[in-house]
Parts: sequence; C-alpha cells; structure tokens
Amino acid sequence: MTTFSSHSTPLSDFKNNNNGQMKNHKQRLNNNPAVDESNTSGVLTQMHTNNHEQVVFCHDKDTGLRAIIAIHNTVLGPSLGGTRMWSYATEADALTDVLRLSRGMTYKAAVAGLNLGGGKAVIIGDARKDKSEALMRRFGKFVESLNGKYITAEDVGISSKDMEYIRLETKNVTGLPVDMGGGGDPGPVTAYGVYLGIKAAAKSLWDNDSLAGKKIGVEGIGSVGYRVAEYLVKENAKVFACDLYADRLTKINAELGVEVVETEKFYDQAMDIYAPCALGATINDKSLERLKCSIIAGSANNQLANEHVHSQKIIEKGILYIPDFVINAGGLINVYTELHGYNESRALANTEKIYQTILDILKMAKDNDLTPNEASIRLAEERIEKIAKIKATY
Repeated sequence: MTTFSSHSTPLSDFKNNNNGQMKNHKQRLNNNPAVDESNTSGVLTQMHTNNHEQVVFCHDKDTGLRAIIAIHNTVLGPSLGGTRMWSYATEADALTDVLRLSRGMTYKAAVAGLNLGGGKAVIIGDARKDKSEALMRRFGKFVESLNGKYITAEDVGISSKDMEYIRLETKNVTGLPVDMGGGGDPGPVTAYGVYLGIKAAAKSLWDNDSLAGKKIGVEGIGSVGYRVAEYLVKENAKVFACDLYADRLTKINAELGVEVVETEKFYDQAMDIYAPCALGATINDKSLERLKCSIIAGSANNQLANEHVHSQKIIEKGILYIPDFVINAGGLINVYTELHGYNESRALANTEKIYQTILDILKMAKDNDLTPNEASIRLAEERIEKIAKIKATY
C-alpha cells in the first residue's frame, strides 16, 4: 500500500532514475537505485523497482517543513531508520536518497539479525540554518501518523535535542538522551563498529588486523567520521582527512594531529585504506580512476554510485570492499537496544559481532564467486524470505 500525506508535494516534482523491475534474486543483486537522473521515472515506478511499501511526502507551510519518509520493507518488524537533514539540490535528489537509504536499512537490520524493517526519512533544508523546534515537532506529527510502522532516529544533520522535540509528538523515536531512557547519540557506537569492521577487513586481506602504520584516508569527519579517526589514531595508524567544513578540519588537526588534505586532492593520495564517512555515491567512475588503496571500508551509507557496476570495478582494481550496510550497523544496533530497555553493554557486545560477520561474508563471497556486496544482499534477502513465510508484515 502506498500512502501520501494530505499535505503532499505533487508527484510530478519527484522524478528519478529507474533500472527496470526486479524479477528474481539474481536480477535484484544486479539492480541499482542509480543516482543518474538522465532517465527519469515516476515515484510509483521507482517504488515498484525495489519493492518499497510506502512513501510519505510531508509538507507544512508554517514551519517550512519539506520531508519524505520511505518505508522499504516491514517483514522482520517495524521500519527503523534515521532522519537526515540536507540541502538537496533538487527534490528528485532527496527522493533518490531516501529510497536508497531505506532499502539499505532493510538489509542492515537483516544482516545484523535485528527484528526490524527498513525505513528512512529526509528533511530538505540546511541543518545549520533552517532547523527549528516547530519544524521538528511538525515532522514528529507525520511520524506519529504512521502508527508505529516507521520509527525514526538520528542521521546527518540531526541531534539528540532534535529527537527530544520529535518525541513530544510521537513515541516512535529512538536516539533519545540517556536521561530520557535512551542511548543518546548512536554515532559513537556506529564508529566503534566501523573501526572493528576495518580491522576485520585488514585481517582478511593481510592476515593481521593491526592497523599500526597503515595509511588511512577518512573522508568526512562529522559525528561518526571524527570518532573513527580517533580510534585509528589510537592504534597508531597514519590518518589524513578531508571535509566540507573548515572548522571540523581545524578541530581534528588540533586535537588528534590528523593531517588535513584538500577535498579535490583526497582521491589522489596513496593510502592503504579508504574510509568514506560522508554522504553516499563517493565510489563512482571518477573516484575509482584515482583511488590508490587496498581496502574500502567506512561509515557512509550508499557508498556505491551503482551497486553492480562499481562493486565489479572495485574487484577489477584488486580492492577489498566492505559493504556499508554491514560495517555501519552499530548505530542501528544501539537504537534497537532502546526498544527493549537500553543497555550499553548489550549494545556494544552486539556491535562487536560485526567483526565476525564481515569475515563470514567475505568467505561466503569467495566460496560462491560473488562480490562482498552481492553476498551481503543475498544473506539479507534469504533471512527476509524465510521469515516472510512464517509471519505477515508488521
């Protein structure tokens, strides 16, 4: 069922790319919700392509809210995924992002063994300028209108304080401050899982998970990227970083001694490990032509601009890629723990399983002649298909 809010933006404003209907498992692996807008298609066609259940377009003139909530799959449980606030160039870009992100959340929850479906939300706007209590609370009302089918959390541009505002209008929110019974900012747990995932990649490739002396480039040093860099520095890795915001670069250089590299020169640096920790689609034709690394492993969502094309090109270049929805599951694990009474020790213990999960996926990929991305998706879809046979959607 597809539901649009009563304050919806016209469907004609939300157009983007379609790569054809997925008809079987192999075709699903080869399909990609591409970011190229040269061949646009309607919203319902895009939903049909990747089996999205519901998309809600949210608009409120008084607060300036423009948002999209996408629910991909609820076989394993209610959809849970963060809300991202970003200045998208077009509404089509926002739709593409939320559709890809929600699909990734389905796979993330499934691989992590969580009883959750995949959902995501995006708010169109500059988080540093356009955010307000009223806007966040109005968004909370839209979340509440879904009656628990979508549970929100933090993502890029959103803070624990914003979650407090949303909580005033709906109980379907996670990432709340500790004094409100939540686990606080899930970023630190995401970073911890990413760090462990990088070590697992090193173990698989070099038979040693020590990162001491390894040159690692961190692209994006926001809440998660900064903490990933912090873990790497503590292990005596040689870390350099880039970011769109100069104040972040000044801070990480002063506090951690991380080398700062201009964004336009980042991909030309020789490195052992590339850790994408900013927005998605940074692994594309242009970046792959320039990248000189052995491993790609980072926290960003939707790192591959085109799943099939670029996962294959990574193999051809002899690079080991760790799927983003596997390595960055720590944050989801943390907020999932809130739903059952938050326990930090339990959240960290479950996040530590990411290390072995990655080793298992890499073995599965090798044994079955799959890319790591294909192996991860197969693992997720097999779990969803098995559970779908014994229970209805949420």
